[in-house]
Amino acid sequence: MLENFRIPIGEWGAVAVDWIRDNLKALLDVISTVVQTLVDGLADALNAPPAVVMIIVFALIAWVFRSWQLAVGTVLMFTVIVGVDQWETSMQTLALVLVAAIVTVIIAVPVGIWAARNNTVSAIVKPVLDFMQTMPSLVYLIPVIVFFGVGFVPGVIATVIFSLPPGVRLTELGIRGVDAETVEAGQAFGARPGQVLVGIQLPQAAPTIMAGINQVIMLALSMAVIAGMAGADGLGKEVVAALSTINVALGVEAGLGVVLIAVYLDRVTAALGTPSEYRWSLLGILSRARATRRVNASAAPTASTEAAADAEQRIAVGPKRNPGPF
Repeated sequence: MLENFRIPIGEWGAVAVDWIRDNLKALLDVISTVVQTLVDGLADALNAPPAVVMIIVFALIAWVFRSWQLAVGTVLMFTVIVGVDQWETSMQTLALVLVAAIVTVIIAVPVGIWAARNNTVSAIVKPVLDFMQTMPSLVYLIPVIVFFGVGFVPGVIATVIFSLPPGVRLTELGIRGVDAETVEAGQAFGARPGQVLVGIQLPQAAPTIMAGINQVIMLALSMAVIAGMAGADGLGKEVVAALSTINVALGVEAGLGVVLIAVYLDRVTAALGTPSEYRWSLLGILSRARATRRVNASAAPTASTEAAADAEQRIAVGPKRNPGPF
C-alpha cells in the first residue's frame, strides 16, 4: 500500500536553496564579504606579532580571568603548538571560532531573552532549536557551500548554525530562573521592563548566560574539522589533509592543537561570568584588596569615634584625687 508513497521533502529543500541562491545573491555576497573580512583580519592580527608575544598575551588573559596556574599552563600549551609547527593554522582556527562565536552570541542572547519573556516565542523556538541541534553537522555544509562557495565563510556559517541552540537555551533558562520576587520588587519601585531586564535579570542570569557562551565556543571549536572540509584554512584543513593521505603524524599534531585551544578557551570562558570568585585570578586578587581597604576604611572612623568618646568620659569624670588627712 505504501510502496509508491513518497514525500519529496528533499526536492522541496533543493528548490528552496536554488531560489535563495538566485534571488538573494546580493545579500549572500554582502554576508560573504563581511565574514571573510572579519576572519581574515583577525587571523592576520593574531599571526602578525611573533608567537612569543601572543603567548604572553594569552597567558595574561588567563591570569586576569582565571589563575596564574592557568597562565603557566597556557605558556606550556601554546609552546607545544609552536613546537609541532601548527601556530599559524591554530591562529586561523582561533580566528574562525571567535568570529563564529561572536556572531552566534549576537543572535542567541536576544532570541533567548525574547523567548524568556514570551511563551509563544519560546514554543516556536524550541522545535527549531531541536532541529538545528540534532541535524548532522555535515548536512549544513551542503547548502552553505552552494550559497558561499568554499573557504572560511561556509565554515563560519555552518558553525554558527550548529552552535546557536545552547546559547539560546541557556539564555532563556537564565532569564526565567531569576527570582520572581526580585523582579516584582523592581516593578513595584516603578522600573520599566527594559530597566528590569538590564538592572535585575541580566546580572542575576549572567553565570548561566556565560555557561551558554562557553558551550557555544566549545561547539564552534568542535566544528573546526567540518569547516576544514568546506575549505577553511586552519587545523581542520590539516586534519582533513591527514585523513585523505593517512598521515598519522600530521593528524596527531593538528588534533593536539585543537585540544589545547579547546582547553584554553574552556577554562577562560568558564571564568568570565564570575572572575572574582577565582582566588588566584588577577581580578580576584584586586577584588579582595578592594574589600580589605573598604573594611579598614570603615573600621578607622569607628575606632577614632570610640577613642574620642573615651576621652570625653575621662574629662567629664575628672581625675581621682586623694582626700588627704583633712
